[in-house]
Amino acid sequence: MDDVRKVILETRGLTKHYGGVQALNNADFKMFADEHIAIVGDNGAGKSTFVRNITGVEQRTAGEVLIDGVPVNFKAPNDAREHGIETVYQNLALADHLNVPQNIFLGREDVYFEFGPLSWLKKKAMAKRAEELLEETGIKIPDTTQSVAGMSGGQRQCVAISRAAGWGSKLIIMDEPTAALGIQETTRVENIIRGLKERGVPVIIVSHNLRQVFNLVDRIVVFRQGRIAGVLNAKTASGNDVVAMITGVDQGVHEDASYI
Repeated sequence: MDDVRKVILETRGLTKHYGGVQALNNADFKMFADEHIAIVGDNGAGKSTFVRNITGVEQRTAGEVLIDGVPVNFKAPNDAREHGIETVYQNLALADHLNVPQNIFLGREDVYFEFGPLSWLKKKAMAKRAEELLEETGIKIPDTTQSVAGMSGGQRQCVAISRAAGWGSKLIIMDEPTAALGIQETTRVENIIRGLKERGVPVIIVSHNLRQVFNLVDRIVVFRQGRIAGVLNAKTASGNDVVAMITGVDQGVHEDASYI
C-alpha cells in the first residue's frame, strides 16, 4: 500500500550533535500525505530537536530531509514556510499588540505598494481573508479587531493554528498545542485539529498527552534517548505500549507496530 501513498516528509539518518552531546541520532522518518502523526517521548528524548532540524530552526549534523521526495536544506524557518510547512510553537509567536488579521498576516502583509515601513497595506482584504481562514478552521473569535493580548489562551492558540492552516499548504507541526489550556479550550483545539484531518491537511503533533494522542492521530512515533524507538498504530496500540517504548522496558517491536 505504501507504494501508492504520497510521502510528503521523509528523513534519512537525521542526526544532531551539540558538541559531545548526541541529541538526535540516525532518525529515519516517513510521513504520508493522508495522515496525522504524534511524536512522543520523555523530556530530552529528541522530539524538539527533530522538529527544529526539519523546520530550519537548527542545522543538522548529518542526514537528509526530503519534501515530496526532493532533498531540502532549510537554512531558516522562512525556508520551511516557503515550502508550505508551518509550525505552531508553545509560545505561539504572536504579537500581543496586534489584532487577529495582523497576526495572521504577520511577515506576509498584503500591500498595494512596497515602501518598507511606509507600505500601503490592503487592510480590508487581509481582514476578509482572516475571517475566511477562521471560518475554514471552525474558529470563532467574537471580535477580530481587538489585540490578541486580551484574548484567552484558547483563543490565542486558535489564532496561531488558523495562521498555520492558512499558510501551511504542505504540513502543520504543533508543539504541545493544548499544554496550557483548560478542558473546554482543549476540546475546542482538538476539534480544530480533527477538522484539519477532514480537510486533508497533514499534521504532526508533539505531545505528552497520551489521551489526546490516541484520539487525534493515525500513528505514534516514540523517541527515546535521541533515537526513534518505534512507531505504533494508534488504532491498535495501547497506552502501555507507548509507555513501554518511552521508558525502554520493551525493546522489541509491538506486534501491531507500523514502522515507517
